[in-house]
Amino acid sequence: MTIEELVEEFARNVAAQTDAIFRGDTSTGDEHADRYIAAFKKLRSAGDAGRDALAVLLEHPRMDVRVGAAACLLRHRTAESKAVLEAAAKGEGLAAFEAAQVLKNWENGTWALDPA
Repeated sequence: MTIEELVEEFARNVAAQTDAIFRGDTSTGDEHADRYIAAFKKLRSAGDAGRDALAVLLEHPRMDVRVGAAACLLRHRTAESKAVLEAAAKGEGLAAFEAAQVLKNWENGTWALDPA
């Protein structure tokens, strides 16, 4: 899979996980989570080129996809990612909750999605 395909895989599965959760289908949601986490691990293994490619999702039309990308990119693209998360946290719903949790973990030093 190319870097671009991995970015698409990440976005598609974040969105599919959210949709499954809203349907009450946590099992399918977990499968999609596993897929987007695997895509991120592959992007991360490509170094900063993979991380930079994922950064295009910081402007994705879906808030959940923006939040997922921002959560993964906090160390690499701190200012951009925090801006996305702070904006999302002001809203309502699952993406807002997730954004607030990520920011809390970042601030208290427990965030570890992409260690240095």
